[in-house]
Amino acid sequence: MSYEENESKFMRKAKENPFVPVGIAGFFAIVGYRLLKLKSRGDTKMSVHLIHMRVAAQGFVVGAMTVGVLYSMYKDYIVKPREQKAVEHK
Repeated sequence: MSYEENESKFMRKAKENPFVPVGIAGFFAIVGYRLLKLKSRGDTKMSVHLIHMRVAAQGFVVGAMTVGVLYSMYKDYIVKPREQKAVEHK
C-alpha cells in the first residue's frame, strides 16, 4: 500500500463524512488553546486543568460525531426518499 492510496482513502472518507476532519481539527485546536493557557491557570491544580482540557476536547469530538450521524441520517431517510418519489412520479 503506497502513500497515495492512503491519502486518497482519507480524502474519500472525509468527503463521505465531513464532520470527521472537523472533529479532529477541533480536538487539536482545543488542546492547543488549553496548552497555551496552561501558564495562566492560576491556583488550579495541573491535574484539574488537564482533566478540563480532555473533557472539552472529547466533548467537541462527540458533538461533531453526533452532528455527522444526524446529517447522514437526514440524507438517508429524508433526502433520498424524496428524490426517489420525484423519480417515480415522472
